[in-house]
Amino acid sequence: MQLRYNYRAYPDATQRRALAQAFGCARVVWNDCLRDRKEAHAAGLPYVKSAELSRLRITLAKRTAERAWLADVSAVVLQQSLRDLDAAYKNLFDSLKGKRQGRKAGPPRYKSKKDTRQSIRLNTNAFSLQDDGTVYVAKVGNLKVKWSRQLPAAPTSLTVTKDSCGRYFLSFVVDTEPDILPGVESDAGIDLGLSAFAILSDGSRIDSPRFLRRAEKKLKRLQRELSRKTKGSKNRARARIKVARQHAKVADRRRDFHHKASTQIIRDKQAVYVEDLTVSALARTRLAKSVHDAGWSAFVGMLQYKAARHGRTFAKVDRAFPSSQVCSACGFRDGPKPLHVRKWTCSACGTVHDRDHNAARNVLFEGRRIVATGRVETPNACGAPVRRAHVPAQRVEAGSPRKGQTTQAGIPGL
Repeated sequence: MQLRYNYRAYPDATQRRALAQAFGCARVVWNDCLRDRKEAHAAGLPYVKSAELSRLRITLAKRTAERAWLADVSAVVLQQSLRDLDAAYKNLFDSLKGKRQGRKAGPPRYKSKKDTRQSIRLNTNAFSLQDDGTVYVAKVGNLKVKWSRQLPAAPTSLTVTKDSCGRYFLSFVVDTEPDILPGVESDAGIDLGLSAFAILSDGSRIDSPRFLRRAEKKLKRLQRELSRKTKGSKNRARARIKVARQHAKVADRRRDFHHKASTQIIRDKQAVYVEDLTVSALARTRLAKSVHDAGWSAFVGMLQYKAARHGRTFAKVDRAFPSSQVCSACGFRDGPKPLHVRKWTCSACGTVHDRDHNAARNVLFEGRRIVATGRVETPNACGAPVRRAHVPAQRVEAGSPRKGQTTQAGIPGL
C-alpha cells in the first residue's frame, strides 16, 4: 500500500529563489496547456493530446525568447505539471461518466501567482536522499530536512510545497507493506458530536478540544490589524503572514489530535464503525464553524486508512439509520428528538439512555450487521478491495418494528 510522509524543509535564500522559479514555471506550463485545450474545445477541435502539448509548451517553448527561462528549472517539474493537468481532466471525465465516486469534479482552472500555496512534483529522476540527511532536488540543491521519523522504504515521488505562511514541506510517497497488529476482542461504534468529539460504544468519551474556538480571540485581533494595513504594502504582507501562521497552528493542532485519537482507537479495537455523516450539509447550517472546527471528515479518513494498514475492520453506517431514535436495550424506535434532549427514557422498556452513548451502541450493532451481510469492502494485503460473500439480509427496516412487536429485528445481538 502507498503511504505519504511529510517533513519540514529549511531551504536557504538561494534555494528559496530556485524553488520560487520552479513554482512559477510549473504554473506557466499548467496555464499554457490548459489554455490550448480550452481554445480547442471552444473551436470544436479534437482534444489536444499530452504528447502534442509537451512538444509545443515545453520542448519548443524553451527555444523561444518569451519562454526561454523554462530551461532554468528541471524538465521533470514541467512534465509533472502536465501530468497533473491530465489527472485533473481524467477526474472530470470520470465524474461526468459516473466512474468517479464522491462529489462531482469540476473542470481545471487557471493558477495564479498570487496563490499563497505553491507546489511542484518530482519523480525519482529529479531527487535523491543524501547520506548527510539532506535531500537533493534537481536545479535547487541539497535541502535541509527535519527528519521526525525514518522512511520505511525508498520513496517513489516527492512533492515540494510552500504553504500560506511561508513554510516548506517535503512529501514523500512510499510503497510499503501493511503493518498488521495483533488481534483484539473488542469492537467499537463511534458517535461523533460537537459537545463531545466522540462517544464510543463502551462508554469512553473523547472531549472536543475546539482549537479554533480557543484561538478566536487572537485571530480576531490579528485580522483587525490586517484590515487596517494599506493594500499592497509590506506591512500588510507581514500582517497576512501572522494571520496565516495562527491558522496553521490551529490546523496543525487539530491534525495532531486526530492522528493520536485515531491511532489509539485502531490499536484498541478490532473493528470500528462510524456513521456516514453529511458534513458538507452540516457545514451550511448555523453550526458550520463548530463542524469545521471538529474536522469529522479528516478523522474518519484517518480511521479508514489506518484500519486498512493495520488489518482492522472498518465500516460506515448509512446516514439514514436512526441511531438516536432506537433503544439499544430493546430495539424499540421511540421517535425523533430535538438536539437539546441529551437523555431520554425508552417508552417500551423504561431504560434511561444517554443520547450519544445510545447512538454509539446502535452504530456498533448496525455496523456488525453490515459486515455480517457482506455489504462492506475490506482491503487485502496489497490494499485492493475484496468484497465478502453476500448473505441475503432480512428485509426489515432497522428501528421500525411491525405491528405488535417491540423488538428491532434488524439489529443483531439484542
